[in-house]
Amino acid sequence: MFKPFQTVAVLGAGVMGSQIAAHLANVGLTVHLLDIASPTGSKNDLVESAWKKALKLSPPILFTEKVARRVTLGNFDEHLDRLRQADWIIEAVVEDLQIKQQLMERLESIIQPETIVSTNTSGIPIRWIAKGRSESFRKRFLGTHFFNPPRYLKLLELIPTQDTDAAVLDRVKWFGERYLGKGIVIAKDTPNFIANRIGIFVTLLGVKAWAEQGYSIEEIDTLTGTLIGRPKSATFRTADLVGLDTLIAVADHLYQAVPNDEHREIFQIPDVLRKMVANGMLGAKTKQGFYKKQQRQILSINPKTFAYEAAQPLNLGELDAIAALPLRDRIRALYASSGRAGDFFRQTTLEMLNYSAHRVPEIADDPQDIDLAMRWGFGWDMGPFELWDVLGVETVLADMQAAEMSVPAWVKQSFYPSVTAEEEKAVWKNAEAALLEMGDGVLLYEFRSKGNTLSNKVLEGFAAALSILETSDYKGLVIGNKSDHFSGGANLAEMGMIAQSGDWNAIAKLISDFQGLLQRIHYFPKPIVAAIQGRVLGGGCELVMACPKVVAAAETYIGLVEVGVGLIPGAGGLMRMASRAAERAATETPSHVLPFLRTAFETIAIAKVSSSAAEAQALGFLPHDARILISGEHRLEVAKAEVLHLDRIGYVPPPQNNSIFVLGQAGRAVLEQIAYVYEQGGFASQYDRYLASRLAFVLTGGELTAPALVSEDYLLQLERESFVPLLRQEKTQARMMHLLKTKKPLRN
Repeated sequence: MFKPFQTVAVLGAGVMGSQIAAHLANVGLTVHLLDIASPTGSKNDLVESAWKKALKLSPPILFTEKVARRVTLGNFDEHLDRLRQADWIIEAVVEDLQIKQQLMERLESIIQPETIVSTNTSGIPIRWIAKGRSESFRKRFLGTHFFNPPRYLKLLELIPTQDTDAAVLDRVKWFGERYLGKGIVIAKDTPNFIANRIGIFVTLLGVKAWAEQGYSIEEIDTLTGTLIGRPKSATFRTADLVGLDTLIAVADHLYQAVPNDEHREIFQIPDVLRKMVANGMLGAKTKQGFYKKQQRQILSINPKTFAYEAAQPLNLGELDAIAALPLRDRIRALYASSGRAGDFFRQTTLEMLNYSAHRVPEIADDPQDIDLAMRWGFGWDMGPFELWDVLGVETVLADMQAAEMSVPAWVKQSFYPSVTAEEEKAVWKNAEAALLEMGDGVLLYEFRSKGNTLSNKVLEGFAAALSILETSDYKGLVIGNKSDHFSGGANLAEMGMIAQSGDWNAIAKLISDFQGLLQRIHYFPKPIVAAIQGRVLGGGCELVMACPKVVAAAETYIGLVEVGVGLIPGAGGLMRMASRAAERAATETPSHVLPFLRTAFETIAIAKVSSSAAEAQALGFLPHDARILISGEHRLEVAKAEVLHLDRIGYVPPPQNNSIFVLGQAGRAVLEQIAYVYEQGGFASQYDRYLASRLAFVLTGGELTAPALVSEDYLLQLERESFVPLLRQEKTQARMMHLLKTKKPLRN
């Protein structure tokens, strides 16, 4: 067993250095962030300025603001002695070989003999940076290539040199996986390592198709984005985010660095791209690149006139039928289709697969490492060789031969030989949910509706699951799924249809049944653990709040967002927030409870979603004892272990018949004043203020004239009585329809 790092130093407070330091602090490490001394003023001015700038980045780099306390700033002139305390030093200074070598020389005279040193370079050979250092230093030196932003992207490429001690590599790999939540790929010390080598090639395929083959920016982004299982930023939006000057610099470097690359000419940048950079069209940082936003309209550049123009209709044929297919079928259908869409996808796919095959064993010994690097570093659903298997190895090989592409001799059969999957052990299932056996007497309730919404079938499944659990020898239940996001909340389409029919009794019964279900979960006699990740919204949040125990991925974004569709939480969310506000107060007196209730009110009124599981605890959405995992990959297994632990020690559900301290009319007046200020300041519409008044009404106990203790059922009734009338409001119905059509909230 390796010893975990406790103190880490990051040298260089630029974009990457600051974000690496932040992520290390997120996981609980003591971090020293150092940079060069400022030539004027305080010597810490440069590092302090860089850190303040990093803290303003969106999405945020820290789990919570308090995490920043773990980062100590300093400069190379005054504070290099702090490096004697460090277990691991990560160098992330400017990409200049001489500067890096000089810094390594200084480090060797200061640090402890067991301290590990790594560089985050992406363009300089790792072995060159440690040149001239002692054998002892070189043994503890390697490359650690974090992907930007390091908090959110899973990939961490480790690049050992010939001198790197195997135990050092193993320790950093172990720590990166277990403590940083990273997917580790061991890369060879070749230009741009694995993911960026393949990624820049694929990007330039798209750029050249635009510059030379007549495909528009919008067409290429359509064919290289979510349609084929890749991020919606696709080719050109991604390039704008990276920076077109950076794209050119990387391509130019690669062209010089890989003289024996059989596809080397792809790295010759088209003249149109160089002209764009010369004209200040650098992408997102200059607010114009391939795309430019002008008066709420997204324009794209015309490569002939250099003018930004509105998108022309796509000339790709009918893609709707293909887009509706599951990903693997979608890939096969697009590859086989005729017309411009199929031509583009076939040609670029063949080029990419052929290039990837030629990079084995140059950049990686195993094709799987290339697949993992592209999935973890670029957000692809399938890596190149997984894609090749889906299309059929023989089919692709035949097409490559027809296109006169050379194929490495090692490519002969499937990269992932089919393994008979273990038959799903379903205890119960319907079209949108299933109750599965996890083993050891634990069940998993998994919902599979579109967006993992809490549809009628999902709610029916919950009732069935609880009945089976109650009348069997099973020990407990995990609620979770393997999707990127736990739940999008209530099924608005179903609710909207009932509302349009005018069957308000059906709506009232739906809300009452949902409340009853969540109360049953909360007080169930056997342990129930929610295993959550990604987005957990609206009714999904209320479900999690009802679960006595929660296991959450650190990247969990949870919130009661009902006001965005003109509603308020109606399934116990307000009752539980009121209860937690009172519990967190020092005493049950209005002055102590009000600050916590005010925070809860504002959080719900502005539909705030937590930026992390840690922030969700601070906001009251997750309990203080929630298990937070830096990587959610093992959340279901951890939740199962939690069920077994609770069963083993003799699980006792929460006590029933709790009284909740509410503030009455005086407290409601304070909350309504807050809503008034928001409206007057232009931060809320008149209807937002009305919805906020409904929130305040429930959270403070309705018409009560003074603070009082009330039952859970009392507040649940207030929720029901406030929820159903809102569905009858035209503005609420407009908000619901707008969200269903555009996927964006309407603030009318």
